[in-house]
Amino acid sequence: MNSLTVRMARWSALHPWRAIIGWLVFVVLCLGIGSAVGLNSAKTADYRVGEAGRAEAIAAEGQLERRSTEQVMISDRSGAGLDEGAAEASAKAAAADLTARMERLPEVESVADPLLSKDGRILMVEVAVKGEERDAKDKVDALVAQTEAVQKVNPALLLEETGSPSISKGVDKQRGEDLALSEAITLPVTLITLLIVFGSVTMAGVPLLLALSSIAAAVGLSMVVSHLSPDTGVGTNIILMIGLAVGVDYTLFYLKREREERARSGGRLSSEALVELAAATSGRAVVVSGLAVVVSTATLFLAADVIFTSLATGTIVVVLVAVLSSLTVLPALLVKLGKRAERRALRRAERGKPARRMRGEGGGRVWAALLRPATRHPVATLCVSVFAMLALAAPLGGLKITEMSRDTHSREIPAMQVYDRLNEAFPEQRVTHDIVVRADAARSGEVTAALEKLAQLADGDPLFTGESRVRTSEDRRISVLELNVPHLGNSDEAYDSLDHLRDEYVPTTVGRIAGAEYGVSGDVARYADYPAHQNSKLPLVLGALLLVTFAMTLYAFRSVVLGVLGVVLNLLSAAAALGLLVLVFQGSWAEGLLNFDSTGSIGSRVPLFLFVILFGLSMDYQVFVVSRIREAVLAGVPTRQAVLDGIRSSAGVVTSAAAVMMTVFVSFVFLHIIEMKQIGFVLAAAVLLDAFIIRILILPAAMLLLGEASWWPSRGVRRQAVSERQEAAKSAVADLR
Repeated sequence: MNSLTVRMARWSALHPWRAIIGWLVFVVLCLGIGSAVGLNSAKTADYRVGEAGRAEAIAAEGQLERRSTEQVMISDRSGAGLDEGAAEASAKAAAADLTARMERLPEVESVADPLLSKDGRILMVEVAVKGEERDAKDKVDALVAQTEAVQKVNPALLLEETGSPSISKGVDKQRGEDLALSEAITLPVTLITLLIVFGSVTMAGVPLLLALSSIAAAVGLSMVVSHLSPDTGVGTNIILMIGLAVGVDYTLFYLKREREERARSGGRLSSEALVELAAATSGRAVVVSGLAVVVSTATLFLAADVIFTSLATGTIVVVLVAVLSSLTVLPALLVKLGKRAERRALRRAERGKPARRMRGEGGGRVWAALLRPATRHPVATLCVSVFAMLALAAPLGGLKITEMSRDTHSREIPAMQVYDRLNEAFPEQRVTHDIVVRADAARSGEVTAALEKLAQLADGDPLFTGESRVRTSEDRRISVLELNVPHLGNSDEAYDSLDHLRDEYVPTTVGRIAGAEYGVSGDVARYADYPAHQNSKLPLVLGALLLVTFAMTLYAFRSVVLGVLGVVLNLLSAAAALGLLVLVFQGSWAEGLLNFDSTGSIGSRVPLFLFVILFGLSMDYQVFVVSRIREAVLAGVPTRQAVLDGIRSSAGVVTSAAAVMMTVFVSFVFLHIIEMKQIGFVLAAAVLLDAFIIRILILPAAMLLLGEASWWPSRGVRRQAVSERQEAAKSAVADLR
């Protein structure tokens, strides 16, 4: 009762208004400072990995890096061709007007000559945007305004604009709308769930308000942290997803324990004493759980990837803030609410009315029935449950991981609809490979000749099309050859063209120049190199994840057996959830049900993110459930009975917490971004399996079979249990005397 957790709770309980006001000031300061320093977004260079990344860095050194482009398509509204008559003159005049307007914009670097489609129906004007590729979406409004101005002057024509900046801006807008939808779904369902748990609007509102305030503080802090670790645009998504889940869960664990202690005390303990008891038990579990999520998530930093770093940073910040709120402001709120409940109880007593019955520890007939298989037939329950989980994991053998490209974005984005029409009208413009070479300036002629020979080889390959172009830096040290491919970037043909370049054409041409550095970049190269980079880091991240999970369990319970058991159970639930993900998203049977177009693959970031986050979140339940079992053992209860009592007493709150988490994650299934849909689905499935199969069937069955061996090699549990029994015996003897 003298731990840091209890001391913090004690101070907050004795100074509730100071704690409440201090928390509000903290949240406001976080938001204020975050707004003042602003968000530092990741730059293009932060995303570079593999051969494509090295080639892009070389091109950037010679100021030959790829520029973001916008394409404006001009066509006749009637659908007639533009290659003859008045329509041709009108379209050319509109293109000239558009070119002149675009060239005057400070955001524009260059405008290409108009290009007529092969069917003669569409005239395309390509505009290159100045500056950083990742910043182009912030400049695209000026270009769109000029396109709209030319459209007004030419009502008989149809001008449509698309391009990477327009699509990125459309994706950001759609993401914002999706987040609003997610909040609209999550908040009321979470409130209803909490109302069912507590039966009180006030008590139900506390977890929700604390979670939302934690999210607000985390958003502000993440802006500050982004100046150390740049944000990739997914920070707010992950803070909302994880913040609402763990924020409500941590508060729920604490609140539920305080209510149980209040019901058990029968009014004999003050609100301050009840808060201290909750802090000594559930408060410690919350701290350990939070630290488990933090250290598990920190393994994502080992992936050396800016997106995973951004995901890890957002998760760590919001989890730490949620833990802080449960240690500081929550005890103060509980004391204020407890005092009010005591005054109401006193008034009811003065009026002669019976006291309201409070919900105690739970563990009713429902949970007794659910635990019956593990209780009566632990071997059979364990075997059947594990077999079922392995069956769910079976589709994992067919897992196909790809980088989710621009072609996978929702077609509800207007720029994507224009993008599809652009690809249809100008197939030769679909994909561009950049072959980048750096050599001594004296070898410039040799490099150019080698690149021209490479272009000739590609010209005879049906996977390539169109005219090639060689660009050379001013110092003549760096050259770039651009080759076009008439296939979408995520197609097999596009990947085959990349293989032809890297395995055959490049080594036999520029690869023979002594001392030359070279590489192939472009969208397809990025899509290929990112999963390869991630796969190379996967053993390191997973190894570290297993190690820290084991270490945290060992720290929490001083048991090697429970550490190994926790790792195995987490692997089992993660594998089963991933198997379900493959079954649902790699096929097409669930497309209508979940409103998505299957890519026949899983987003490259999803599996690793699932493993890391699930291992952390599973520790919430592991720590909370096993802590209750350990408490019972320390109180002198035999391990078998302690397992049953601990799981039965914690089942209700664990299920409620799982329901809240599932609500949050399921809401992300309604988003349009395919990777976010997959993350939401797989996390919801993992939480469902973990809460109902792992914690209700497999964990109790395993611990019942292990018995006292569950605590090996720690003797502290048994010694303390014996000490507790001896103290109880002495107390009983003293009472008899």
